[in-house]
Amino acid sequence: MIKRELEDVIRSRTGQGKAIIIMGARQTGKTTLLHQVIGDNPNVLWLNADDDDVREMFSNISADRLKAIMGNKNVLVIDEAQRIADVGLRLKIITDQMPEVQLFVTGSSSFDLANKINEPLTGRKWEYHLYPLSFGEMVGHHGLLTEKRLLSHRLVYGYYPDVVTHQGDEEEVLRLLTDSYLYKDALSIEGIHKPDKIVRLLKAVAFQVGSEVSYNELAQLCGLDSKTVDKYITILEESYIIFRLGSFSRNLRNELKSSKKIYFYDNGIRNAVIGNLSIVEQRNDVGQLFENFVISERIKRNHYKRHFTSQYFWRTTAKQEIDYLEEDNGRLSAYEIKYNEHRKASLPLTFRKSYPDADFTIINRDNYDEFLLQ
Repeated sequence: MIKRELEDVIRSRTGQGKAIIIMGARQTGKTTLLHQVIGDNPNVLWLNADDDDVREMFSNISADRLKAIMGNKNVLVIDEAQRIADVGLRLKIITDQMPEVQLFVTGSSSFDLANKINEPLTGRKWEYHLYPLSFGEMVGHHGLLTEKRLLSHRLVYGYYPDVVTHQGDEEEVLRLLTDSYLYKDALSIEGIHKPDKIVRLLKAVAFQVGSEVSYNELAQLCGLDSKTVDKYITILEESYIIFRLGSFSRNLRNELKSSKKIYFYDNGIRNAVIGNLSIVEQRNDVGQLFENFVISERIKRNHYKRHFTSQYFWRTTAKQEIDYLEEDNGRLSAYEIKYNEHRKASLPLTFRKSYPDADFTIINRDNYDEFLLQ
């Protein structure tokens, strides 16, 4: 159950004199992925920046000292590198002065890590993102028929590796993940002084999956101002908990231009956040769960296949709406997502007239597998 496409891409990038950066939420398998890429190479130094002594070592590191520490090893792995002060400058020393060393870096907060390394490592890195397990991976593991039979289970419990591999203990594992790991990086970022407020915000967002969100409304619900809501949403997004879809517009008068929807990278985390892990037959939000599942899995699929598209939703002031849009080199594809395969849908007339060349597909339980595998 590994990211085959991503593993192959990363392996092809090794030995080119650039750092390889892998970012993603905790417990999604970043270290496991690197073990697969590196294989049985004995000349590897693994360091974890969660350890105090590792952070202390890098606080005043030099190329000479690092060369002495490396010895004959030619691969260096630094886990959770965002915890190292001035990490970008430290990594630049390695890439510039130790070109014989292949540097791998993992981080669970792009807010921390990306901001610290982008300028120092300009032109010196390849960057990839790792998500929880995906529909495609699980199909590869035990076949399409088995994975489709597990759809109801995935809608509730999601795809975190520990959840998938601890059948029967999904609720306990999810609660442990949310309590112990989910907020660890988000709450450690400077400026988060009210953790109860960010937790309340995440719950409010979870109840609005698939709907337009109003930062002013969220602010009132959580006792925050709208600027703080925007800041916290950004931190949660860059901690790989949620992601935003913006509204698509080419400046037609009645199109919404700055609206946003928010989804979770993992259904199980979303359900654990709101404290509802009931089976789908006992829920009234199964449509939201299916929409979140389909869109998040499509995001994973596009990234792992290196299929670079822009993602949106579309809505007008008259409340005509399309759930999901992709734009690929100027070509639009529109998708309506319906859990009930018998529900009909059609392109809104305004959209059809404005974008006559756009493709249109209804995604439901009959064909979602094609959408996530093609």
